[in-house]
Amino acid sequence: MLAVWAVSTLTLLALAGALPDFRLQSRTGESATQIGVTAALGAGAFGLLSSLVWPLLVRALLLVPALVLGLLVFFLNGSLLLVALWISPSGQGEAEPETAVVVAAVMSAVASATGGALAVRDDDAYRRRLYRLADRRRRHAEGRPGPAGPGTLFLQLDGVGHDVLEAATEKGLMPTVATWLGRPPTGTTHPRPTHRLTPWRTDWSSQTGASQLGILHGSNHDVPAFRWYEKDRREVMVCNRPASAAELQRRAIDRTGDGGLLTVDGASRGNLFSGGADQLALVLSIAARRGRRNRSRAGYFAYFSDPANAVRTAMSFVADVGREIGQSTRARFAEQRPRVARGGLYPFIRAFATVVERDVVVSAVIGDMFAGRAAIYADLVAYDEVAHHSGPHSRDAAKVLERLDRSLALIAQVAEHAPRAYRIVLLSDHGQSPGETFLGRYGLTLGNLVRAGCGLPVPRRARRTHSGAEARAAVRAALRIPVEEGVEEYRPTRRSEPIVLASGNLGLVSFPDVPHRMSREEIDARHPALLSTLANHPGIGFVLVRSEEHGGLVLGAHGAEIPVDELSDEHPGPLADFGPGAAEAVRRTHGFPHVADIMVNSWYDPADGEVLAFEEQIGSHGGLGGCQARPFLMSPLALSDPAEDDEELVGAEQIHRVLRRWLREANGPQVPLAHDSAPQRGAGNCATSHDEPAPANDQNPADA
Repeated sequence: MLAVWAVSTLTLLALAGALPDFRLQSRTGESATQIGVTAALGAGAFGLLSSLVWPLLVRALLLVPALVLGLLVFFLNGSLLLVALWISPSGQGEAEPETAVVVAAVMSAVASATGGALAVRDDDAYRRRLYRLADRRRRHAEGRPGPAGPGTLFLQLDGVGHDVLEAATEKGLMPTVATWLGRPPTGTTHPRPTHRLTPWRTDWSSQTGASQLGILHGSNHDVPAFRWYEKDRREVMVCNRPASAAELQRRAIDRTGDGGLLTVDGASRGNLFSGGADQLALVLSIAARRGRRNRSRAGYFAYFSDPANAVRTAMSFVADVGREIGQSTRARFAEQRPRVARGGLYPFIRAFATVVERDVVVSAVIGDMFAGRAAIYADLVAYDEVAHHSGPHSRDAAKVLERLDRSLALIAQVAEHAPRAYRIVLLSDHGQSPGETFLGRYGLTLGNLVRAGCGLPVPRRARRTHSGAEARAAVRAALRIPVEEGVEEYRPTRRSEPIVLASGNLGLVSFPDVPHRMSREEIDARHPALLSTLANHPGIGFVLVRSEEHGGLVLGAHGAEIPVDELSDEHPGPLADFGPGAAEAVRRTHGFPHVADIMVNSWYDPADGEVLAFEEQIGSHGGLGGCQARPFLMSPLALSDPAEDDEELVGAEQIHRVLRRWLREANGPQVPLAHDSAPQRGAGNCATSHDEPAPANDQNPADA
């Protein structure tokens, strides 16, 4: 405290000399000693106000949206500095309001950096602080029943595939994870492993919306992709849109009959869905209808109660924006391939995922552990965001893994001082597959290819590509139009124009004017060249359509086709390159009510593990092919083996059943509670091969 006070005093003196609107002396002037005393008193008063008054201000503003609160931090912090100068016994300090904001931000950053540096240099001091927090928490809870049994913390590393995690531990990028697996860096002792690593296989829709909905709520039925068109509602569903996420969560609850994995004393942090938890922070499905019951109180209070947190996060945010601009500039000058555009707002979007979201979620998790919550599920999205634009095996993504590992180390240290033991489970929702974009390789988008196959006008640049020219030639042949100009004369009515959506390397084509899912026969009658154009394109692996004769049909190049009911690993047809499990994944999705008229999966190279994304991403996920469909589940050895009878884990719904089993093991019989509104009723280089709820603790974790 003395060291921080001394550094803060020197900082205040330096700012007074550098800023014309900030003074520590009267206009007549004082001696250097008097100025020093004024600076020391001002720094001390500011520190006391930050410690005592600031938490009360933040608690009063918890109903303010998080981003607005983050901006208010700077103005409130400046106000505290003005008060500190006013109550200082010398009474000589003076600052303009806008200058006070700058001075307060610098003071908070310097104090935080100094304290952090001292704690880093002295592990015992850091441990003593955690002991004090835990002991204070225990004293506060005296006379109340303590937590029953160990708690469970589920940490989702978004987009980190099994192959990426294995490589990161071997290269020393993630020493904390490596130690848990008994694989410490070279030259250190080899402790006994505390965790086991198990791969699992996603559904056809290998993306966060489908996976996390299945993991948290036990059902991802009728989620065919990240975005899709629903004809009965005339609406495009997008998994990361608040209204869509809320609707998907409602459907899952209606289907399963319970509120989710986290209904018993649970917390949901940084997720698309709540899992039935009462404690929420950065949860998308409740963002569109937030009220007093579902405001994210605890997580934000625990984070913003220290004004230095906001300043430190803001500085890290700016640094990461600069880091992204530098990395993208270097990639452009080096002419790296493949590469996508990384300008515009992307540097800020990336910085939010890698800095703001990470800091708030980690802080909320720490608060939950000090509060002794029974089940916590948190999603860290940093790697997934960077890997989309830099590549899953890039240097940029590796740096993000290193920073995530440091967050895991911090969480593990805090868990040692929580009021109950915690079993930390790491998992991912999907992996990522590298590769060029479809546009980059062929010069036109999937939407342009579909339009060309329908005989609709396409941009001139796309029309001149080889793929566009072939599609137009196929249309001319199918319509018996002998001249090039004739194609432009064939203009279907606007209502028949298709909606083409992309989810990684999975494409969906829907005809909105037809109320039902169109059959192959209907599509051929309307657009006789479309299906053959798609199935024979070198950038497309296979196409799924409904068939009046066979029920469902998978089409491939050179006229290959196989009924969905005949698909199997022994008879995969056009799915042969996609490995075991692909047939079952396609057959399951074919039965969804809102599957598109045409489902298109990109080409896949099993030798290099590459796919072609229909979005502008060089690391993608969403369909079949490669490491995107092979995430991981890393669990403590104290929990039962997730793969019973050596069976492969397949699908997010099975992962939900495993996690529920582990919760029962941790605290006796425990079945997720029914939701209020629910009725009560019971491949490639990636080898594929509550009876009684625990007593809820409603204390705010920030009280720790």
